[in-house]
Amino acid sequence: MTWVEAIVLGIIQGLTEFLPISSSGHLRITSAIFFGRDAGASFTAVTQLGTEAAVLIYFAKDIWRIARTWVVGIWDRSVRSSLDYRMGWYVIIGSIPIGLFGFVFKDQIRTAGRNLWLVATTLIVFAFVLAFAEYWGRQTRKLENFRMRDGVVMGFAQAMALVPGVSRSGGTLTAGLLLNLTREAAARYSFLLAIPAVVMSGVFSLPDVFEPAAAGTAAPSGAQMVVATIIAFGIGYAAIAWLLRYVAHHTLYVFVLYRVALGTLVLALLMTGTIDAT
Repeated sequence: MTWVEAIVLGIIQGLTEFLPISSSGHLRITSAIFFGRDAGASFTAVTQLGTEAAVLIYFAKDIWRIARTWVVGIWDRSVRSSLDYRMGWYVIIGSIPIGLFGFVFKDQIRTAGRNLWLVATTLIVFAFVLAFAEYWGRQTRKLENFRMRDGVVMGFAQAMALVPGVSRSGGTLTAGLLLNLTREAAARYSFLLAIPAVVMSGVFSLPDVFEPAAAGTAAPSGAQMVVATIIAFGIGYAAIAWLLRYVAHHTLYVFVLYRVALGTLVLALLMTGTIDAT
């Protein structure tokens, strides 16, 4: 991997991780168009540690409060009715689906799941699903109204993002809107829900990131991996603040249009033989 490649992909990761447009899909597409190869699923997973570190810092007070209340609530029944205690369980239970599916389909995620025909198709298909959720969802429920059912449904929605192009944040936001949550409530839970899955995925991918998975993939050096992750952290931190402000006052249709446009462009490049699907 070249330094330009590592820096560009770090920037792309930071810009797209929290938007409902699929960061893994963008890394795959950017690698194919500009560098003629795939940086690999492990590179994506490790750079996500940078953006997830941004979540840990941005929501540090919330995370500490939830974790402390959850631990206390194991022994103290008086705190079990609080939202913080329940949110601890919602995040734990909601993280199970992506952990199970990620373990079972690990090989497919790293190979067939990165085919650009699939990435482009999922970008377009799930754009329309997101548009339907934005149009249909009543957005009457705030985070205080969150229930275990919501956590489970959004957990399964997050698991769909194991396929590049679906988008982890896009899947959870879509599910949240279909459950009539406000965009801000769905976004906040989405950030918290990502922590266990992304951190564990990144840690487990560390041994594989420096070895190309197959012909045509690029392996970064340790220094390149560190720099890409730091860049993703810095840009990702700014993206969190921007997205929370944006969803509080705007619809998600701009992301729908962007996904359709990008997916259509990738399909056109594939059809003309400009880029290779694998």
